[in-house]
Amino acid sequence: MSARSVSRRLPLLTLLTANAVSNVGNMLALVAIPWFVLQTTGSASKTGIVAAMTALPTIIAGVFGGTIVDRTGFKRMSILADIASGSAVALIPLLNRTVGIQFWALMLLVFLGALFDAPGGTARQSLLPDLAESAGMPLERANAAYTAIERGSMLLGPPLAGVLIALFSASNVLLIDAATFAFSAVVIVAFIPSPAPRAAAEESSERYYAQLGESFRFVLGDRLIFTMLIIVALVNFISAPLFDVIFPVYARTIYGSAVDLGIMMAGFGLGAVVGTLAYGAIGHRVSRRLTFLSAFLLSMIPTWVLVMTPQLAVTVAALAVIGIAAGPINPLLMTIFQERTPATMRGRLFGMIMAISWVAMPAGMLAAGLLIQYGSLQLTLGLIAGAFALTTIGVLVNPTLRTLDAPQSASDADVETITGVETPG
Repeated sequence: MSARSVSRRLPLLTLLTANAVSNVGNMLALVAIPWFVLQTTGSASKTGIVAAMTALPTIIAGVFGGTIVDRTGFKRMSILADIASGSAVALIPLLNRTVGIQFWALMLLVFLGALFDAPGGTARQSLLPDLAESAGMPLERANAAYTAIERGSMLLGPPLAGVLIALFSASNVLLIDAATFAFSAVVIVAFIPSPAPRAAAEESSERYYAQLGESFRFVLGDRLIFTMLIIVALVNFISAPLFDVIFPVYARTIYGSAVDLGIMMAGFGLGAVVGTLAYGAIGHRVSRRLTFLSAFLLSMIPTWVLVMTPQLAVTVAALAVIGIAAGPINPLLMTIFQERTPATMRGRLFGMIMAISWVAMPAGMLAAGLLIQYGSLQLTLGLIAGAFALTTIGVLVNPTLRTLDAPQSASDADVETITGVETPG
């Protein structure tokens, strides 16, 4: 590979590396925080409340922070968000070691960590299309690499978290998570060039709420994007409690160890990496609609296996199959959204997309915690499996998804047509 080729790809590789380390840190927290709550309170409902505190701020930041991402700049916002979120996470073990941490303080810090982290994720996702273009990489493949790293972090992070918790305690593992945010900020400062100013930078005189309204009109005006977001929001309502509430309780009550929780999540992560890499290799050649529908069908049966609370090996195998099916979904969605979103609106649109996708997650997490606390683990899993089966049927018959194989590119010049708001330039 020539020096020029390496130079062209270095910023993209840096972004992927920063995201890899940051996501491994997030997976450490995904295991450590609920385990910490279960150890200190023994309450599934409180675990659900804390899990909701990780989702609710992402919704708030998605709605109101996307415009700030556009105004601040993608690179700068990524750096600032990493510093702020890492600081909030670090305060949890530091307070616990010194004066002790009350439940309300834990909720607040979890809330702030997620609130600051969301704009950082939006900013990095917004950087991706330009860096992929500079590297000469197809957008589907770049998105698959980005998502494969996220999925791979679930393969590495949870079992690592289980071992580290057993060795050092859950609260101390959060210090490692904070360090990953610092690493991400440093490498983005050092190796990702500041992008050339876009038209969005000239919009600073526009009213904030006018830009926010523009984002809503865009999403509501694109029928495919809106339909996909409703489906994703529903799936997240059903499935998000699995990782943040149900699996920690599942592992603790049935298998007895944080290491087992890490192995369960790693099973899903391994499958997701396989599915994502397969999409990266052939995704730009196969039908998007067929890929999307197949993912739902392949996920449905293994979901019912979890209801039977089988031996750990069977649970891990079922989660691996679900991961394979889920692997292509995120890069496929990212590609569609990037193709149809004008570059000057990426921050606010991706933030809005994230907010709508996550809007029902807090309710799902709270409901799961209450169902386990006052019902049973198997009842909760059965309701989730049934709801996912109904959602799959709805996806199969949805007529809007027939347009998935007709991609539409939205340039900056399209903003006035799509939203009714003229972009200054």
